[in-house]
Amino acid sequence: KPLTKHQIADLAILVALASLVVWYILDALSSSTQVLNLILILPFTVLTLLLCLIQFIYQLIRPSVEALSVEAVKSVLPVIALFAVYTLTLPWLGFDVGTCLFVGAFLWFHGERRWPWIVGYSLSFTSIVSLFFAAMLPYPMPMLVFPS
Repeated sequence: KPLTKHQIADLAILVALASLVVWYILDALSSSTQVLNLILILPFTVLTLLLCLIQFIYQLIRPSVEALSVEAVKSVLPVIALFAVYTLTLPWLGFDVGTCLFVGAFLWFHGERRWPWIVGYSLSFTSIVSLFFAAMLPYPMPMLVFPS
């Protein structure tokens, strides 16, 4: 059966993403092949390319899907605005507080109303990600609660 316009667009995006990932790893390898410089890049490259391949195959074998409704597109706009506010306020709120507020607001926007879940997940995710970045990045991140 022939591919629909939406399937072709999805496949093109996957090919573009995989191409950018391959370009990035080739650029990183040309800069340095030391293990410490590639310790995060190489596993994430392999994982991303594997996920692209899986999704590419899935796109080829799945039945065609109708176009998204206007309502579905409109529901994404508040999330885009939320992310824009998140990135613009990072210098003042810090990565840790900003991420916690963003994750909590995102969960609330998507229908989660149990406050223990929202607070618990936001704090857990923020703690893990903030501590990871503070330990792994060679430059300090703007943080209010965690040491940078």
